[in-house]
Amino acid sequence: MNAQFITLDGIDGAGKSTNLAVIQAWFDERRLPVVFTREPGGTAMGEALRELLLNPQTQVSLRAETLLMFVARQQHLESVIRPALDEGIHVVSDRFTDATFAYQGGGRGVPLADIEILEQWVQQGQHPDLTLLLDVPLDVSMARIAQARQKDRFEQEQADFFMRVREAYLNRAAAAPQRYAVIDSNRERELVKQDIEAALSRHFGI
Repeated sequence: MNAQFITLDGIDGAGKSTNLAVIQAWFDERRLPVVFTREPGGTAMGEALRELLLNPQTQVSLRAETLLMFVARQQHLESVIRPALDEGIHVVSDRFTDATFAYQGGGRGVPLADIEILEQWVQQGQHPDLTLLLDVPLDVSMARIAQARQKDRFEQEQADFFMRVREAYLNRAAAAPQRYAVIDSNRERELVKQDIEAALSRHFGI
């Protein structure tokens, strides 16, 4: 099997940060070479744009926000993702383009056709081999976000925004079930861990 591009995605409060450690342990136990990265971020430029995009003080138009996400993604692909895959190293990214379709498309209302054009231009056919989509009900998401010490620019949005984001994620997963593993993360951590490990094992055939 060639090096695999794995993404972890989901609405805010779905438990991505917690479960990245589960994925790391799975790769470590099998001694598989892997690079962990994130979006927006992963490069010096990407991290600078991340700070800008998440800053509650930032004022930016919807088109500019979407373009900045793809600016960071272009650099991420060129500097981190593709070089690692070319060297036979697996890549796990905390968010990727599904997040743009969900947050800028579903949440903000940017036309999906516009995002698709940017996706094709920037990614040139590069897509995740597997996306682990963590899902929780809206009320759980909102309760977890409320516990954040300092909410970023997206976390400050209202419930209807996150309802649209979650719906966009689930619609994408339903349209391409061969790529997505939707995991109910509103359960005990051990059960979520087992589902993540099972999805990875199925994908890798080990």
